[in-house]
Amino acid sequence: MKASTSALLRATAGAALLLVLSISAQGQAATPPAMAADSRITQVKVYPGSATVERVARVAAGARSVTFACLPAGLDVQSLQVSADASVRIGETSVLSEQRELSARCSTSPLDGRIRELEDQKAALQAETDALGMVTGYLKGLAGGSDNTSGARAPMDARNLAAMTEAMRRTGQDSLLKQHQIQRRQAEIDRQLNPLLAERTRTQGNGGQVTAVTVTLAAGADADVKLSYQVNGPGWTPTYRALLDTATRKVRIERQALVAQATGEDWRGVKLVLSTGQPRRETTGRLPSAWRIGIEPPPRPQAEMAYPAAPAAAIAPAPLMARKATDGRERQEPLFDVSVFDNSFATEFSVAQPIDVPSNGQRVTMALGQHEDTARLAARTSPRVDASAFLVAELDQPAGVWPAGPMQLYRDGAFVGSGRWNAPSDARLSLSFGRDELVRVQAEPERDNQGTGGFAGSRAERKVQRAYVVENRHRTPIAVQVLEAAPVSVDEKVRVASEFSPQPAELAWNRQPGLAMWQLDLAAGQTARVTADYTIGYPKDARLQMR
Repeated sequence: MKASTSALLRATAGAALLLVLSISAQGQAATPPAMAADSRITQVKVYPGSATVERVARVAAGARSVTFACLPAGLDVQSLQVSADASVRIGETSVLSEQRELSARCSTSPLDGRIRELEDQKAALQAETDALGMVTGYLKGLAGGSDNTSGARAPMDARNLAAMTEAMRRTGQDSLLKQHQIQRRQAEIDRQLNPLLAERTRTQGNGGQVTAVTVTLAAGADADVKLSYQVNGPGWTPTYRALLDTATRKVRIERQALVAQATGEDWRGVKLVLSTGQPRRETTGRLPSAWRIGIEPPPRPQAEMAYPAAPAAAIAPAPLMARKATDGRERQEPLFDVSVFDNSFATEFSVAQPIDVPSNGQRVTMALGQHEDTARLAARTSPRVDASAFLVAELDQPAGVWPAGPMQLYRDGAFVGSGRWNAPSDARLSLSFGRDELVRVQAEPERDNQGTGGFAGSRAERKVQRAYVVENRHRTPIAVQVLEAAPVSVDEKVRVASEFSPQPAELAWNRQPGLAMWQLDLAAGQTARVTADYTIGYPKDARLQMR
């Protein structure tokens, strides 16, 4: 009877223990701990002076939270956006800022493994160097190299002296040679180790802060959670290359972009989108206030004006450069001039291949496409300013938004100089590709005569004669454009009469009144002469003002 009772008690206790363990396991499964996911950057949209970064983290079914760790401290908290698949319900979001060295996830680096490997190799070489030093010191002691050497001295045996000397020589030579080889290997390891240490210091910062964003959620299945945020400072600027083939008269314009950022996180293998928009600027324009017109009140009596009220002290606003951000950190200055995008609508350029942009301010160049067209070539000269001719290519303006930026110019594969791309207001684009040394331009001496005319000599006249000679020394025909600034009257008392030979093709070139342009088609070796005669009439007692 007692045996059966003991067995029953043991069975009951075992069942109770299993029930407790089952309840505990269910409780743990119902409330899983927060998960710090390894998120990755999938896309970055760069604006002039800022960027929007998109990160993705994978969560498992049943997850209740996910943490995006090691984010830059300068991110805009108000710009945080969280999205996920339909199987994930998103809850509240919390943000934590802490020192990098206090975070277990952020204090480590992907370079730590390679750095430890090189440091171990260097330590092994140093141990071998110390062992060889001990051997060398022992040999010096045997040889009695100095009075301070504390080593055992070999007994003087004439029969073994030659063999002992040869053995000591070989051993010492091998030791010194190995020490030299080890020093070379240590120097090679240092050359590999120092850049890794510098890169780890750069990526981790020196006592910098990091941000962790924790999102509460309920995941019904495995899914991706996307987090996007804005950071201030990154930027991009356009740059161009214009290549002219004089044989085919083809001009190829290559559009490129310079991107740089120093946010504290590297962009590795990300999809990059460049936008001309500026989301940090104002979204609405200023509105006019009502224009109120009334009668000014009568002046106040002198007694009331004896003691005027003291005006309130005006508080001068702090300079923009000295203002602080709301979190106490200095605002990061943009890496590029954003004024080049002031007159353009928002246009986006998507880079096809994945891009690496390190967080050290390094400018990365990438291609944004190209435009090719057939141009009209001409040698353009302004003899009164510079008796030189420059090769100019005129073509239709390419479609789309082309912000201003630096341009590199190439003619027949040779670099001719640098310029600046400025999209014209009209439909024609003009690019200059350097001097044309085979076009000779000469400005003849100017003739300037003065006299009187009009009724009873009441008006004065001034006659100016100018002439230019252009010679084509090419072996092929060319087009030459000669520019001349003709006088333009801005006073009704001053009258100007102009005579040209031959007649210019345009009297208001490039929409500038008074700027005449001759268009000459010269055969090989041909010379042409153009003249301009101006008669300026004005009152005799007046003085001309020329500017």
